[in-house]
Amino acid sequence: MMQDLEHENYMLKSILENSPSSQTFPFDEYKKVSPSYFKDLKEQLLIKYRDKKLTDIKGSNVIETPYGETLSIVQKEKIDFNLAENNFKNQMNHNLKLLPKIGIKTEEKLKKQGYDTIESLLNHDSHKENARKFLENIDEMPFSSIVDLLNENKYQKQCKDNLIKCVSIPDVSDFKFMDIETLGLSNVPIILIGVAEIKGKNIISSQYFLRDLDEELAVLKAYFSHLDEDSVHVTFNGKTFDVPFIKNRLNYHRLNVDFDLAHLDLMYFAKYLWRDELPDCKLQTIEKYKFGLERVDDVPGQYIPGYYNTYLSENNIGPMVPIIEHNRQDIVSLADFLAKMYEEVNYE
Repeated sequence: MMQDLEHENYMLKSILENSPSSQTFPFDEYKKVSPSYFKDLKEQLLIKYRDKKLTDIKGSNVIETPYGETLSIVQKEKIDFNLAENNFKNQMNHNLKLLPKIGIKTEEKLKKQGYDTIESLLNHDSHKENARKFLENIDEMPFSSIVDLLNENKYQKQCKDNLIKCVSIPDVSDFKFMDIETLGLSNVPIILIGVAEIKGKNIISSQYFLRDLDEELAVLKAYFSHLDEDSVHVTFNGKTFDVPFIKNRLNYHRLNVDFDLAHLDLMYFAKYLWRDELPDCKLQTIEKYKFGLERVDDVPGQYIPGYYNTYLSENNIGPMVPIIEHNRQDIVSLADFLAKMYEEVNYE
């Protein structure tokens, strides 16, 4: 069966590559949209991994949580994650528009009068009280409050630049590069949560997998063990999907967890920085064009529920192997994205 499938794919690739339309619809694009390709891939995986167990996956281990056992998969790799110091809080002191009632024209007028910083406005009759409140709070202001302050600023270009520049403020170990895989778009279990963290010169990815549908509470609890009040979620479309989805599952299980953390959704940063130079701003497009990375046999999200159900019904880990790897690559890529975005904005 494997040889027949390989021959079929070889012939199809040859036909496509030599057809008049091959320039606009190459074989790799066929793979991305063909249900039959992913059906065949699943069959290959079932054969390849039929004698394997989840604990055969590199870095896997069964762990105990207050809500029972679940599977943990931990991997470590080197990373060059360097956010050069930019003294962002001092930059904020020079942004008069962070104060109420100061817009672009008012800022220009104030600077012509010699008020170059918020601190200098302590001597201004109309703005001194707002300046005093700002300066009293800035040194102790948590990162989440700084993000909120910048998000509320209506001067969009400078705001977006500053939202990227401000990532120099937290300790890098507070970044939680996170992604989830689910059984659908809403009101269904989370089957996999991945979180990556910077530890010195390494990035550690920790993934928690639902071996069966009764383990969702254990998976959630294992993920929450990585979080504290200083944690910063870093996601790709996480504001729209991942975080609301997790909150929905918390409500479903009647769990009271404070999940309102600082959040950097890199999808919006990507559209702001790269939309004019890339075909689109999907995560894998950014990997390809900005980092020279291209995935092999990556399973799109619409096939994940079917792959997971096959894993359960066949008691075969094969269909889940590329999905677990997909999730791991997603969270590690987020760290690379953030470092690249920070570099571009600070040294443009």
